Amino acid sequence: MRTKSHIKLDKPIVMVGLMGAGKTSVGRALSRALGIPFVDSDKEIEAAAGCSVVDIFSMYGEQEFRRAEKSVIERLLDSEPEIKVISTGEGAFITPAVREMVLQRATSIWLKADLDLLVKRTNFRRTRPQLLNNDSRVILSQLIKERYDTYAKANIMVETHDESLRKTLNAVLDALEQYTKEQKGKKNGNA
Repeated sequence: MRTKSHIKLDKPIVMVGLMGAGKTSVGRALSRALGIPFVDSDKEIEAAAGCSVVDIFSMYGEQEFRRAEKSVIERLLDSEPEIKVISTGEGAFITPAVREMVLQRATSIWLKADLDLLVKRTNFRRTRPQLLNNDSRVILSQLIKERYDTYAKANIMVETHDESLRKTLNAVLDALEQYTKEQKGKKNGNA
């Protein structure tokens, strides 16, 4: 694994993608590689609500959860330190107001995973409200159809397979380095 990266960031990084894509584990590893803080928006929502995401969904519904999620992500984008890695829930980037906020104020990285990998990674977890008491393959397949076109609006896309965390992290770092060079070139009028 690389030691601290020399990538120069001027915005927070927001990890997007479906549940099981690796947003939290890759986000944590990315924050260590870049030497910046990591925050999980779902954990922040749970801390603010005093209960789990599953409980919020069951007690208040998805609409109330999305409202809380937008508020928490906005706070995270506005809070110090400014430069950090934020892992979001799978529906955050789908919400138009959240997506617009992220695209304007952060660098978004979509971890794109195939259906088999998502099923493998989510099958035994009881923390996914949409998958409780449902066929995860059917639900995830539908979410791929509904959401991948929207995730494709992220600044960076990295395909992830059943490789090691190190390999995925290196692919993310390579893509981020390329993206920051392109953005610097645009700012300097070299694009």
